[in-house]
Amino acid sequence: MGVLQREGISAFRASAWARTGWLDHLGRGVYAVAGDELSRDGALAFLARQVPGFHVGGKTALAWHGLEHDIAFDEVLSLWGDRPKAIPAWIAERFPVRYQTTRILEKQAHASLGLKPLPAGDPRVLVSSPERAMLEMLSDLGKTQSLADARRLMEGLGGLRTKVLDQLLARTDRIKVVRAAAHLAADLGLPWAAVARTHSDRLGGSRWIAVSKAGERLDFR
Repeated sequence: MGVLQREGISAFRASAWARTGWLDHLGRGVYAVAGDELSRDGALAFLARQVPGFHVGGKTALAWHGLEHDIAFDEVLSLWGDRPKAIPAWIAERFPVRYQTTRILEKQAHASLGLKPLPAGDPRVLVSSPERAMLEMLSDLGKTQSLADARRLMEGLGGLRTKVLDQLLARTDRIKVVRAAAHLAADLGLPWAAVARTHSDRLGGSRWIAVSKAGERLDFR
């Protein structure tokens, strides 16, 4: 209703227009001009107004930066935010999404570091930088992300900006993410492996071990 209210259109009038077919009623207080097709970016911009810290991250952000070429046309959108949010049915029915509130950076950096709109994208929709997106993807290991797929993705990330990655890793407080970045970068001989190793050593301890929901063993020294 925000746009309609700014145009002086009351909720009562909007409801009346929906009954006569001028507007489509999408959800509570949400309308679209009849016949208009809801765009992905429009839906994401709506969520950005509703959810603090909302952004596109993980594998989706990597794909939007051109670093994941095998992503399917109907790939589930990886969405992140600072508080739980039930994705409205009128969005979920049109765009498969996965929303989570996982925080991978310390509080001071979480809200802004490595987040900005894409140059040719909707300015209202923040997208993780390739460096932050990689760390978000690694945070999903053992949950929705397999180690084999993560390794495949990492093979194409040798060009990540070392300085930016250093800044992010210095503010990453999730041991699994840092250990996985260091382990896979070393295995693949990526140019920024030494930086990841420095931050892995900073966290102390010898290794991180877990078993995923699918029974996959994750063992990061």
